[in-house]
Amino acid sequence: MSILVTRPSPTGEVLVNKLQALGRSAYHVPLNKFIPSKGLMKLPKHLEQLNLGDLIFALSPHAVRYAHPFLQRKGIPWPRALHYFAIGRPTALHLQNAIGASVCYPKPPETSESLLLLPELRNVIGKKVLILRGNRGRSLLLETLTKRGAEVTLCECYQRCFINYNGAESSAYWQAKGISTIVVTSGEMLQQLHDLVPVHDRKIWLLNCRLIVVSKRLTTIAQKLGWKDIELAQSADNNSLIQALK
Repeated sequence: MSILVTRPSPTGEVLVNKLQALGRSAYHVPLNKFIPSKGLMKLPKHLEQLNLGDLIFALSPHAVRYAHPFLQRKGIPWPRALHYFAIGRPTALHLQNAIGASVCYPKPPETSESLLLLPELRNVIGKKVLILRGNRGRSLLLETLTKRGAEVTLCECYQRCFINYNGAESSAYWQAKGISTIVVTSGEMLQQLHDLVPVHDRKIWLLNCRLIVVSKRLTTIAQKLGWKDIELAQSADNNSLIQALK
């Protein structure tokens, strides 16, 4: 049995290296990559508009990876008198290292729904909220916090760009390598993988692979696309994915 890891660099490469160290056959084929967004230019102004007790959310480690160096180059510190939140533990650790202060995050599963259950977010009436995110993503956090009375601003820190592959060639290669388990960590990548593989190969091979996903939402998407053997990892971090793969 071989494992196909589709998550982007560098986390995808780290996961494959860990799996290979455990004696597993694993291959890294990232389906997208990340580049900094022009939206970063607006970040200093967004920070200036926040007041004592307002909220900042980081929705992925990538948001922090691009926002923090940008602010460092500008000589702009992260405001200390704010409340910081992250979508999950890996993102929280990146943000804590950047700001040097504690960050609130929910227990797994690491989703917007879990984040919105935090008691600190029950009463946000009159608060300003800044959400650091990529160019695509769910709007649940924006919509819910707005309904709860907050003034929400989105800051696009990075962009996801799809990597183009030859579907027929890639499918043939993966099957030749004995790929029977696939790790997918976003709905966009799952749809991209589904559409990339030719229809014939999709029916006889792809949809019969065991699929490792990181949220109930992804499980639902996978089921609608035709997968039946689906494993839900406890979290999106590599250690949780390794446990699911065991």
